[in-house]
Amino acid sequence: MSFGNNLQYLRQLSGNMTQEDLAEKLNVSRQTISKWEMDTANPEMDKALELCKIFNCSLDNLFRDEMDKRNDAYSNLRIETVPGFKYVEYTVVSKEPESDAIGKVNGYAKANGDKSPKVIGWDFPNLSQEQINVFNMHGYTAAWVVPEGLTPEGLTVKEQPAHKYAAIHIEHPFDNPFVTIPGAYKTLNDFMRTNGLTYSEDGVIPCYETDGESMDVYIACK
Repeated sequence: MSFGNNLQYLRQLSGNMTQEDLAEKLNVSRQTISKWEMDTANPEMDKALELCKIFNCSLDNLFRDEMDKRNDAYSNLRIETVPGFKYVEYTVVSKEPESDAIGKVNGYAKANGDKSPKVIGWDFPNLSQEQINVFNMHGYTAAWVVPEGLTPEGLTVKEQPAHKYAAIHIEHPFDNPFVTIPGAYKTLNDFMRTNGLTYSEDGVIPCYETDGESMDVYIACK
């Protein structure tokens, strides 16, 4: 863990705030910020508390955590308004539900003539503790995003209005999925907190991933 690395990370999450910008907010010199980020000096308590206020974090976050979980796979961290869309979803609860759920909605798309379907997915939270702890099961929902002008036959179509999301792009997420994908969610959570954004679940999909050789992870925000 490194206070200097954490400070640089938080500054970059805040719209790529420069050292000069941060120095002006704290009424210190740019060289002081540079020394902090190089771990050759630490701020006095009053300045540390100001940093917590600026970046919406705690002293523990700043001085004890290893906050930056990014790697070269991540890019294009952003706020994006996702246009409204229609979708057909399918949920599977099992020990490995993702491939079954994704396969099912791809089948829906194929049956309705969509040769290049867009598929999204997210964890399904409504499981009992027995399913989770005793049977090691989890749930996953996949959804086929229905192309405009297409009306699927015999399927329940849901609709989501346009909404704001925090998003990040991952290249080759499945090379090390149990590290890379959770790290992307942590980076998005830090990005939202640092920029004063809160989670949104009312009437929208709260978070989802697009599948493939690359992946974009989204978290709904206000």
